[in-house]
Order: sequence, then C-alpha cells, then structure tokens
Amino acid sequence: MNASRTLVIACGALAHELKAITEINHLGNVTVECLPAALHNRPNEIPDAVRARVRRARAGGGTRDAADDLAAADLVDSEVRVTRAAGSVGASHFDQIFVGYADCGTGGRLAQVCAEEGVEMLSGAHCYQFFATAPRFAEIQDHEIGSFYLTDFLVKHFDRLVWQGLGIERHPELLPMYFGNYTRLVYLAQTDNPGLVEHAEAAATRLGLSMIVERTGYGELETTLVEITGGPS
Repeated sequence: MNASRTLVIACGALAHELKAITEINHLGNVTVECLPAALHNRPNEIPDAVRARVRRARAGGGTRDAADDLAAADLVDSEVRVTRAAGSVGASHFDQIFVGYADCGTGGRLAQVCAEEGVEMLSGAHCYQFFATAPRFAEIQDHEIGSFYLTDFLVKHFDRLVWQGLGIERHPELLPMYFGNYTRLVYLAQTDNPGLVEHAEAAATRLGLSMIVERTGYGELETTLVEITGGPS
C-alpha cells in the first residue's frame, strides 16, 4: 500500500526536527511547510495563520519556498522554510494535511480551527510535552513546578526569542518579574550537541537558574509523524 501524500503545516521552531525525522524515517511522501517561529511569542495569531495555510493548500495554491509575504527575519530559522516531498506534484494532490502544532498557548482556538477545517493536530499542550512524551513531562513538572523549558531551537535562538523577545535586554528590571518564580532551567535536548549544552548553561546563568539536561530525541513528534504518514515510502 502506498503511503499517503501528506502536507505538514508546522511551527517554524520544529523545522529542523521535522526535516530530520522525514530523512531518518525515509518519509519521501511528506512535505513540510513552516509558519514563522516568531509566532511562538504571538500565539493568538497561530489559529488564523494555520487556517489560511490549510485553505491555500486545498485551493491548489502550492507551498512557499520563499519568504513570500513574511519577512525572512520573522522565520528566525530561515535556512529551513520548506521541505518538499520527492516527486510532489502540487498542493492540490495531497491526500491529507496535518498540523504540526500542539495547543501552543492558543487557549483551545487552534483545536477549534483544526476541527472546523477537518485536519488533525498534535495532541498535548506544547512542544515540550511531545518531545519529552506526556508521561515523562508530567514527571519532570511534578518534580519541580518552577521549571523553565528550552528545546534545541530555543537554545539556539535564546537571545532573540527570550532575552530580546521578552524585552529583558532593554529593561533588565523585567527579569525578576518574568523569572522570579522559576527555580531551574530544563533543557529538553533533541540532539547530542555539547555546544548547545554550553549555550543552555549560559542561558541558565543569565536567568539565575540551575540547569538539568533531559535528552528526549524527537519523542512523540517522530512517532506521530511516522504513524500518520504510513511510514517509509
């Protein structure tokens, strides 16, 4: 049986991970299109952005491999925008569309949009949960409630998305307001990269937090993507 031709509309913060998953698992039937990672700080915009991309794909509008109407800088991880499936013949020929977001701070609005559009999305509250897997994330959270989480992507872009994105660089007095109730930084590592561990340690020091590393790999993101696409093609 041929694997379904699948379009994944995903958060830009997952671009590298989804690219790696499709390559490792030989998912030549999958096309990944990423929305701006900067929406991480503007979750209220995610539902409408996802709806627009779903409808664009169904209308045969194709996927974007350029910044299009989005500023390249807004993508943050601009070197990975779109991974096209081998032999893809256009958006109108996808058998299914999958949304590579969890709730991600949308307060249930994204789930409502996905239900209205008839597309499936990742289960869970956020990427931390599906990288660690839901049971393990619950254990980590229960062990110490005051945990602040970073993934590989957020470690790489800590300055832009956290330090600058939250305004701490310009207003250092905001640091205790944002992080005064946190006690540790938990680095959920998708890859074994000593350089990223060093960057995470530096981030923890700047935030005044202790740090632990939890090596998660791609967690439920990988197993879900393989399951919904029917495996290697």
